[in-house]
Amino acid sequence: MARVPVISNKTSSLKPRDAIILFLCGLRWRLAFDIHVRMSIRHSVLATLLLTAGLFRVLAEQPTAPATVPELRQRLSEIISQPKYSAAFWGVKIVSLDSGSTLFEHHAQKLFSPASNSKLYTVALALDRLGADYKIRTSLYSPAKPNHRGTLAGDLIIYGRGDPTLNARLHGGDMLQALEPLVGALTNAGVRRIDGDLVGDASFFRGSALGSGWDWDDTEYSYGAEISALTINDNVLPITVVPGQRVGDCCRVTVGFGGSYLLVTNRTQTVEPGQRPRLSFFRPLNENVLYVSGQVPTNAPTREEDIPVHKPAALFVCLFKQALAAHGIVVRGRVRTVDWQDRQGVPFNPDTCVELASVESPPMRELAREVEKPSQNLYADLLLSQVGENARSVATPPETTSEDLGLEELNRFLAEAGVRKGDVWFDEGSGLSRNNLTTPEATVCLLRYMSHHQCAADYLNALPIAGVDGTLRNRMKGTAAAGNVRAKTGSLRWASSLSGYVTSAAGERLAFSLMLNRYHGAPGTSGRGDLDNIAVLLAGFTGKSTSP
Repeated sequence: MARVPVISNKTSSLKPRDAIILFLCGLRWRLAFDIHVRMSIRHSVLATLLLTAGLFRVLAEQPTAPATVPELRQRLSEIISQPKYSAAFWGVKIVSLDSGSTLFEHHAQKLFSPASNSKLYTVALALDRLGADYKIRTSLYSPAKPNHRGTLAGDLIIYGRGDPTLNARLHGGDMLQALEPLVGALTNAGVRRIDGDLVGDASFFRGSALGSGWDWDDTEYSYGAEISALTINDNVLPITVVPGQRVGDCCRVTVGFGGSYLLVTNRTQTVEPGQRPRLSFFRPLNENVLYVSGQVPTNAPTREEDIPVHKPAALFVCLFKQALAAHGIVVRGRVRTVDWQDRQGVPFNPDTCVELASVESPPMRELAREVEKPSQNLYADLLLSQVGENARSVATPPETTSEDLGLEELNRFLAEAGVRKGDVWFDEGSGLSRNNLTTPEATVCLLRYMSHHQCAADYLNALPIAGVDGTLRNRMKGTAAAGNVRAKTGSLRWASSLSGYVTSAAGERLAFSLMLNRYHGAPGTSGRGDLDNIAVLLAGFTGKSTSP
C-alpha cells in the first residue's frame, strides 16, 4: 500500500510558503493513492470477469449429458457417423430393462464378429444348464484299493473333467500347492506306493484340442492354449528371459515349474545398453520345443511370457508325479496319457474301478467370474464342452464332439431366451474364432433374458466393472460409467465390442450391445475409445425412456 505523508498540526514554525508546499505534496500523494486503489479494484474486477468468462467458455465446450431420448439418439448418431468410420461397420442396440423400450439401434439385426462377447453366451449357457452351484470333479481311480502297506498294484488314473482352476495363479504362484488337495486326498486313502503306471486320462472331452475356427498361429500365444479335460496351469508354462552378464553372451532363459517338459532352443544375444530389445518366441504346432531368439540389452528388465504347451494332460501327470514324490509316494511304473480316441477301442468304465479320491472345482458362479473378468478363452471353451458332455446321451453318435454338443445346447437355450433363429452362428465358445457371428439384437435379447434369470445376480457379478476390475479396470475411470457399467469386452484384429448393463443418471437400468467391425484406425485414433464414450453417455443420461 502507498504510504501517505502525514502533515503535523504543529506548523507554527513553518513559513507560509513551506506549509503550502507540504500541503500540496500531501494532496498529490493522497490523489495518487486513491487512483492506485481504484485502478487495483478495476483490474481485479476485470480479471474476475475474464476468469469467469473463461470458465463459462470451458464449461460450454464440455458436452452436457443428454436429457431426452431424441438428444441421446442425436449424440449417439454423431459418434458412429464420424468420418473415420466411413469404411467400418457399427452395430448398436440399447434398450431399457425397466420400460422395455428401445432407446437406440443401428444395424442391430446385422451379423457381426463379436470377439470375446461370445463369452456372454457361453457363461449364460453354463449357468442355465449346469446351475450356479455346479462343481467340476477330478477323480483318482484304480482297479483296486491299496493293500495294507499302502501299495497300489495297478495303475493310478487321474481322470479329468475340465476343471480349469488347478493352476499356480490361484495358489500364490506355487504349482505343487495347487495339486496339494489332490495329493492329500490320495494319502488320506492310504496310498504310499504305486507299482503301476501314472495315467492322465483326458477322454472325458471328445474332439480337437483346438477350438473350431481358430487360426493355426493362435496356438503360439497363451490365449490359444489347447483344450483338455485334464487342464493344468491354464495349459501354459512360465518363461523368463534375463540378459547375460556380458555383451555377446546368450540370455538366460528359464522355464518355470515343469522342468524338461518344454525343450528350449536359445538363440538370443545380449547387446549394448540402450539398444532396442527384440525377442521372438516360436513353438511349432504339436511340439513342445520352444525357439527363443532376438537381442536384449544388458540393462533390460526380466522378460516374462506364458508359453502354451502341447498335450497338457502329459504336463499334468509330470507335475503330479513331482507332487507325489514331495510326499514320499513312489511311482514305479510309467507316466502316460490317454484321450478320447484311445478310449474308443477300450472305453473307460468308472464302475469297474475304485474311486480312491477326488477334488472339486469352485462353484460355477466363481468359474463364471474367472471366464468373464479376465476374458479367459480356455475356460470358456472348457465350459462349453462341459455343457456338451452333460447333454450327451446313449443315443448320441460317439464321434460327436463335446464342442458340437455344447453348441447344439446353446442353440436350444437361445431359442428359450427368445433369440431369433439365424441371429447366432458360433464355431466355439470363447470368441477366438473369426467365424463366430451374432447380432446386437441377439446379444441384448440375451442380456435382457439373463437380467431376470434365476442366476441373474451371478451373471451380473461375473462381468468386468468399468474402472474397477477385469478387462475394464483401466477404462472409463473418473466418469459416470466408473463403478457403474458392467460389460464384456471383445477384441480381435478387426473387431471391437462392448456389451452389458448400465444404470443411467436417472436411475433407469439399460442393456446395450456395441459392435464395431472392419475398423482400421489411423495413428492416435481408437474405436475402443468411442465404445467407452457411448457407455459414458448412457451412464450420464438424465432423461428416461417411455413404454413402447
